[in-house]
Amino acid sequence: MSDRTTSGEAHPSAVSHIDTMPQAVIAHARDLEAGDSILPHSHAKAQFIYASQGVMTVTTDSGAFFVPPQFAVWMPAGVVHRIHARGAVAMRTLYVRRDAIVGLPDDVCVLEVSRLLRELVLTAVSYTESYAPDGPEDRLMQVVLDQLRQQRTAPLALAMPQDKRIRKVAEAMLSDPADNRGLEDWSRFAGASPRTLARLFQSETGMTFRAWRQQLRLQRALEMLTEGQAVTSVALDLGYDSPSAFIAMFRRALGASPTRYLPQTRN
Repeated sequence: MSDRTTSGEAHPSAVSHIDTMPQAVIAHARDLEAGDSILPHSHAKAQFIYASQGVMTVTTDSGAFFVPPQFAVWMPAGVVHRIHARGAVAMRTLYVRRDAIVGLPDDVCVLEVSRLLRELVLTAVSYTESYAPDGPEDRLMQVVLDQLRQQRTAPLALAMPQDKRIRKVAEAMLSDPADNRGLEDWSRFAGASPRTLARLFQSETGMTFRAWRQQLRLQRALEMLTEGQAVTSVALDLGYDSPSAFIAMFRRALGASPTRYLPQTRN
């Protein structure tokens, strides 16, 4: 049975059998075309959702994650999520049995992907899913688990508000991160006072309005930079007055300038 609809929406049924397989870690390769989406679903196993090529968006009820190739999303078991390919994506996912996730995050988060882990994942997807325990494949998967535990989290989660008034604002900003309107202007758009919007952003996302917008722009910047766009172009496209202002924001958030940070994530 095909796992794709005519609208480009893919069903998760193609990998549902993995949830009942006994191996501690199973790697699965799946290629998505630009615009494809995997419908909302969850798994009985935790997932390391990684694209070796291309950029994808992973969304849950509580947040959105723009995921370029130097990063991956850690998805605990049972969390409903949807995946959207922003271009052609080579998705390479690890499914981790519940008793093998000791030392791994309890919540959804973004992880940096080292060069070593990338190569291990690309090797792992070549293995048959029913590999034998205690064989060479199983031993490599134990190394994969060790490496997973060593990956640093990246501050790239973007909490999505639920209140319909600020949800409307958030979705508009997602469509155009360069929009520099302040709370006064957004209040007219949302039909709520600036004070109400400020309070709702803080209570529903854990961030101020300005911090949420910065986080959105940071995610989009990483996407654009990994596609090869110049720092100056990214800065201006995201609404910054100058490249230096953008670089300062990037350095405050991630501890390095864009040109230094991206090569680090490939090591």
